Amino acid sequence: MKVLVINCGSSSLKYQLLDMRDESVLAKGLAERIGIDGRLVHERPGHEKLTFDLDMPCHGAAISWVMDTLMHAEHGVIKDKDEIEAIGHRVVHGGETFTKSALITPEVEKAIEDVSELAPLHNPPNLVGIRACAKEMPGVPQVAVFDTAFHQTMPEKAYLYAIDYALYEKHKIRRYGFHGTSHMYVSQQAAELLGRPIGELKVITCHLGNGASVCAVDGGKSVDTSMGLTPLEGLTMGTRSGDIDPAVVSFVMEKEGLNAQQINDLLNKKSGVLGLSGVSSDFRDIGAAAKEGNKRAQTALDIYVYNVVGYIGRYAANMGGLDAIVFTAGVGENDTYVRERVCEYLGFLGVDIDPALNAKRGTALDISKPNAKVRVLVIPTNEELVIARDTKAIV
Repeated sequence: MKVLVINCGSSSLKYQLLDMRDESVLAKGLAERIGIDGRLVHERPGHEKLTFDLDMPCHGAAISWVMDTLMHAEHGVIKDKDEIEAIGHRVVHGGETFTKSALITPEVEKAIEDVSELAPLHNPPNLVGIRACAKEMPGVPQVAVFDTAFHQTMPEKAYLYAIDYALYEKHKIRRYGFHGTSHMYVSQQAAELLGRPIGELKVITCHLGNGASVCAVDGGKSVDTSMGLTPLEGLTMGTRSGDIDPAVVSFVMEKEGLNAQQINDLLNKKSGVLGLSGVSSDFRDIGAAAKEGNKRAQTALDIYVYNVVGYIGRYAANMGGLDAIVFTAGVGENDTYVRERVCEYLGFLGVDIDPALNAKRGTALDISKPNAKVRVLVIPTNEELVIARDTKAIV
C-alpha cells in the first residue's frame, strides 16, 4: 500500500509518499508560498533536492502540482495517481471528540470544523487540504490523525483549568495538548531503545523546536503535557510566550491600546526567544549571538532551558519517578548546548550524560553514562510515519 501523508499550513503544504510494505519513503517535499507565488521543493532518496517556482493561488493548485511532480516522467516515483491507496492528514485539534485517528467522513469533517475556533491558525488549512485531496483524488480514503488525540488519556486533575466549571461545560475550555503524534512515537521508540516494555516506563518526552512541548508518559499513556487550550501555553518557544501571568494580557492591552487580535499576535508571533533576544526565533542565530557576548540572547537561552527543566522536574514529581528523558524535534535533536544545559540541572534525579555521545546527531541513541539512573535519549521524531501507519491500519 502506498500512503500519501499531507500536512497543510496556512500557506504551505508538506507531503510524503510512503510504501507501507517496508515503510520506505518514496518522495517528500514542501509546497510553500501558497497564495503568494508558489514554490515546490521535492526530494527523492538518493537524488538531489529539486526546487520549482510554480503558480499556486490556492491549496488545490498545490495538491495538483504535488501529484504532477510525483507522477513526472523524470523525477516522479509513481506512474498514476491510482497507485495512491490512502491519504493521511495531520489535523492539529480534535477537541474532546477524537481520542484516536479517524476515517474522514462528512461527519468527521464537520467535527473538525466545529473545533476550528480552538485552533484557528491550524484546523481551517487542515480542512482545505482534506477537501483539495478529495477533489484531486475522488474516492481515495482519507484519514485524520489528530495532534490532540494522544493526550486524551490525561486525567481531569491535569487537563482542567481552575476557572468557573461552567466555562468548561459550555465552551470546553481545558488543556488539550499538542505534538501528540511526536510524543507517542518517541516514547514508543524509547522503550525499544531501552529494551523494556513501555507499560513499565515513566518517560518525559521533550519536543523542542520553534514550537515546543513536554509530555509526561506513564506506562505508554500521556498523563500531562505543557501545551494547553492552544499551543501558546507551556514552554518559552521560538515566537510564543509560553506561560505568563494571565493579567499580563489585559495589562498590555490597556497600556498599548491593543485589541484581542493584536495581543494574540504579540504573544504568538513576537514573543518567546525572539521577543527576549531581539535577534531571531532561530536557536542557531541566538546561540551565535550569545557566543559573541549578546546578553539578551544569552538570557533568552537561559530562560528557555530553565522552563524545560521546570516541566521535567514537575512531571517527574507528578509521576512519582522517572526512567528516561527523550529529546526530539529540531532543537531537541540537534542543539547539543541546550541538551547539556538542561541535563546540568537534573543531576539530583540521576541524570548524567556523556559529552562525547551528546555531540552526536542524526540517529537514535542513549547519551547517558553507563551508571546513570535516569537515561537520556535523543530520538529523531517521525510524525509522518505515525500518520501513515494509522492511515494504513484504519483503511
